[in-house]
Amino acid sequence: MSANLKVLIVGGYGNFGGRLAALLAHEPRVTVIIAGRSLDRARAFCEAARPSAKATLSPAGFDRARDPEAGLAVLGPDIVVDASGPFQAYGDRRYALIEACIARRVHYLDLADGSEFVVGVRDYDDRARAAGVYILSGLSTCPALTAAVVRRLSFDMPRVIDIRAGIAPSPHADIGKNVVRAIAGYAGRRATLMRNGKRIVGYPFTEHMRVTIDPPGQTPLPSKMFSLVDAPELLALTELWPEAANIWIGAGPVPEILHRLLIGLAWLVRIRLIPSLAPLAGIMHAAMRILRWGEHRGGMFIDVEGEDVTGTPVARSWRLIAEGDDGPFIPAMAAAALILKAANARAPDPGARAALRDVELTDYEALFETRKISTGVREELPVDAPLYERLLGPAWKMLPVEIRAMHRVTGPRFAEGRATVVRGRGLIARFAASIVGFPSSGEDMPVTVHFACQDGHETWTRRFGDDTFLSSQFAGTGRSAGLLRERFGPLVF
Repeated sequence: MSANLKVLIVGGYGNFGGRLAALLAHEPRVTVIIAGRSLDRARAFCEAARPSAKATLSPAGFDRARDPEAGLAVLGPDIVVDASGPFQAYGDRRYALIEACIARRVHYLDLADGSEFVVGVRDYDDRARAAGVYILSGLSTCPALTAAVVRRLSFDMPRVIDIRAGIAPSPHADIGKNVVRAIAGYAGRRATLMRNGKRIVGYPFTEHMRVTIDPPGQTPLPSKMFSLVDAPELLALTELWPEAANIWIGAGPVPEILHRLLIGLAWLVRIRLIPSLAPLAGIMHAAMRILRWGEHRGGMFIDVEGEDVTGTPVARSWRLIAEGDDGPFIPAMAAAALILKAANARAPDPGARAALRDVELTDYEALFETRKISTGVREELPVDAPLYERLLGPAWKMLPVEIRAMHRVTGPRFAEGRATVVRGRGLIARFAASIVGFPSSGEDMPVTVHFACQDGHETWTRRFGDDTFLSSQFAGTGRSAGLLRERFGPLVF
């Protein structure tokens, strides 16, 4: 590899290609060729990015569908990254760029998220090895990040049984046109997945689950509905975990009203009232750009269930929350990590394959630290473990020893102290306080709390001076999964 690494990004001014260029822009040993069918857009991107870039940025016109080998001969890159897409719509010559890269002995990476495209790349393995190049597909959130996380979670599981994952973008994130085109192309149409140990046919956006994305120690995202998508993991992950009985990958588009509309349209495709949603892709993209509300945060979850060496069931989950505009950088991070490694003479082995083993979670974590991205792992604890420990996961150990001691409720416990109570004087405040049984106002009064635990529920009986009231605390389910719920009389929070 040359001292100055030349990287051609096809679709370099697009949604994900542009973010990949931004991730590489701080590396002076890299020349980034921003390429696409519009040379004017490539020039405009480079001019806007150059003032803060340490990498060399160069614009180029490049059409992957028209004699890509000739284009590679002119530009002479060391690595090509296809960040254009949608890969599901590449047609009969969908591997033309890969064939050109092998012919020119150029390394190739892509951000493909189409299951058939990613799995089909392995057909070029012998030719890639003979040419001494690596051809890595699926260097997007799906399947590269998913595979890296599942490998981390299952480190001590000889047998992985269930894998579930989902992505929930921020409602304010700019979902690219090609992503929407891909979704519109497969929604409601047949997709192959593993269920109960067998390959079956599923229909994207016609089956769902609800998940709360709650990294330990972070404010969780509200409960999200995820729908099945046609992602590479549905087939590719069986290469690493052939005994996995169930593999399910979903997406949680927002706002939920648009998600539910998409579900309804997907059912029309499934029952063959309409052939495809592809003609509606433009309208769908416009609607997602207009209908935006809610907090500017996105997230991802991955759940793994399996067995350890003794056959004991093990369940772990990984959660990610990205703040603001940092979430859309994640699909470009695997390619960025590999390019930066190549610049340090640590290139992947030759061959053509789905990128299931080539990027480690540590590679991602190094890039997460440069952005407002938080992650964490949870392990399912028995129901007789303290309620707060079950809900907080590893963040439980971050609490002061005294707080943990008070909340380690597995039987009757007692705490006491002093309290000042301030109550509202309005009619509504007095009415609400009377329903719950809150104490009267008072200064420096004695307070005691008796804790009792049964079937995973905690009952707190509080006494403020002469006033006594109690509440019940328990782990939420459904929309409140991962959260603490507390009941005061008829009210639950």
